[in-house]
Amino acid sequence: MPASDRSAPNISTLADMCLGFLAENPEELLGFMQHAGLTPDALRAAIGSDRLQLGLIDYFAANEPILLALCANSGTTPEQFMRAWHRLNQVD
Repeated sequence: MPASDRSAPNISTLADMCLGFLAENPEELLGFMQHAGLTPDALRAAIGSDRLQLGLIDYFAANEPILLALCANSGTTPEQFMRAWHRLNQVD
């Protein structure tokens, strides 16, 4: 594994950080749910799924203000976050 990949958080951890951030910021949570087309019940049912994890990471990667706030609160750098996002979006 390249050194740059080792410094990026794993996908599950990153998604959990994103969900935690949204849970603490109800307006942002509502924005994510509207963007993803999720009802509260659908969101609860999707917790832990690969699809939700990818959606959370994509949403933060495309929204610089909340990405920067997440990184400032979590000790993760935007570069580490984006390396993880890039790994998810590589085409083999």
